[in-house]
Amino acid sequence: MEENKSIVDLFVEKYGNRGSIRRAQLEEEELKDLLRGLKLVKLSDGRFDVLGDVDFSNLGLNSLLEIPIRIRRVAGSFHCDSNQLTNLEGAPERVDGSFDCYDNQLTTLKGVPKYVGGTFRCDNNQLTSLKGAPKFVGGDFICGGNQLTTLEGAPERVGGSFYCDDNQLTSLKGAPKYVGGNFECNFNSKEFTEEEVRKLIDVRGEVVVSEEGY
Repeated sequence: MEENKSIVDLFVEKYGNRGSIRRAQLEEEELKDLLRGLKLVKLSDGRFDVLGDVDFSNLGLNSLLEIPIRIRRVAGSFHCDSNQLTNLEGAPERVDGSFDCYDNQLTTLKGVPKYVGGTFRCDNNQLTSLKGAPKFVGGDFICGGNQLTTLEGAPERVGGSFYCDDNQLTSLKGAPKYVGGNFECNFNSKEFTEEEVRKLIDVRGEVVVSEEGY
């Protein structure tokens, strides 16, 4: 393993001093400055583990593959929200903290980490399915503001609260079996009852289902 190799060196090796990552909002030098702060451990397969947080939000990215390194694991949180992503190919396999991919144009969760130790946010996208979602989420799972009609693909266990407000849900099929916090399901195509929710899901907190959608 090669620890803490300069990300600028990696950038220059791959793209040259005037090379570019396709982007809408960030100039090359600003991107280098952003990447320079990552604490990297290089793996034998050429990928990297990151010691700390990674913030790729608000970069105008169309794909995480535009970033010139591949990340296997993030010891902190990973933020790629507020871009123009349609999928999450190129995301880490494991994130020990939170994973934020909200406010994009995601139509699929393909490529998301299998393990997220903190909160997982995929709200305000164009998702019609949760297939591909992490197998384990230790914190909250937030998928509101999408076009979901069922919860198929959701994790079986969510350590925190589960929010699926403002979708087009007509069924709770695929919902987690266990939710450690609250379960909130307002503003959907069907108005669910607390009894209906608790019959399907072991919710340790409150169930909030009082409002019907459009």
